[in-house]
Amino acid sequence: MTSSVRPILLIEDDQVDVLATRRALKEIHVDNPLVVCENGEQGLAWLRDAAEPPCLVLLDLNMPVMNGIEFLEHVKCDERLRRIPMVVLTTSEEMADKVRSFDLGIAGYMAKSLDYRRFVEVMRSIDAYRTIGGQA
Repeated sequence: MTSSVRPILLIEDDQVDVLATRRALKEIHVDNPLVVCENGEQGLAWLRDAAEPPCLVLLDLNMPVMNGIEFLEHVKCDERLRRIPMVVLTTSEEMADKVRSFDLGIAGYMAKSLDYRRFVEVMRSIDAYRTIGGQA
């Protein structure tokens, strides 16, 4: 493993949510670079081409091309990728999405908040996953 700080992969198609995530990570002093992919297909391609895995994947569920559930189905079948901590960060309140996500091995399921202060607190709680993933 290199001495550089491993990135966080954000798979998110909403640019407002991308900006809020960047801002919240900066506010809680997370220095890991943030790599952004707009859908699961791009995220999967990035993961497969990466020299080393990210310390954490933040994943939206509702995206075009390949949604978050489809992405997780592919990751679960890939021995090299399946142990990367993945946290679903979504507006979906569907219990079926939550159950399916946990069935596919996610580390956490967090609701996006429209209130920025609450969103920062969600990101603060997710930060523990980054620390665990960084030791993998």
